[in-house]
Amino acid sequence: MNYIILTIFLTTLALGQELKIKANTFIADEKKGISIFKGDVNVIKKNDELNASKVTIFTDKKNQPTKFVAVGNVSFKIETKQGAKYEGTASKVIYLPKDKEYHFYENVLLKQLTEKKEIRGDEVILNITDGQAYAKGLKKEPVIMIFNIDEEEETK
Repeated sequence: MNYIILTIFLTTLALGQELKIKANTFIADEKKGISIFKGDVNVIKKNDELNASKVTIFTDKKNQPTKFVAVGNVSFKIETKQGAKYEGTASKVIYLPKDKEYHFYENVLLKQLTEKKEIRGDEVILNITDGQAYAKGLKKEPVIMIFNIDEEEETK
């Protein structure tokens, strides 16, 4: 299968970060500031990874990404500034680089690997700077949060 690999260099607060995108097809409209990647899309930035059927990237006049929209079989791995690691799935993911926030929509499963927690909901927001997560319930169900609690055996 043929893949297009595009590497975009970002400048964020004088810190250069490489953004690597792999996809089957790529379409761009520089005047509108839109790049569309389709087919087995894989986006990697440092320790974060986003996979989807389609990813649309919106850029400003300086060609810096302002919004990423991923749809179709979306899966992800994210690490916060404090080192907390998350992974999960959703029907749609929006990443806002300036706000350092991921917005997950529909059938969201967000697992915090470092704390062994899970959040399921219809809408979940994760801020990677402070590690805070917010959730709204499923259409007909509440938010579900699962904790794995290690209980020590009682000694006699």
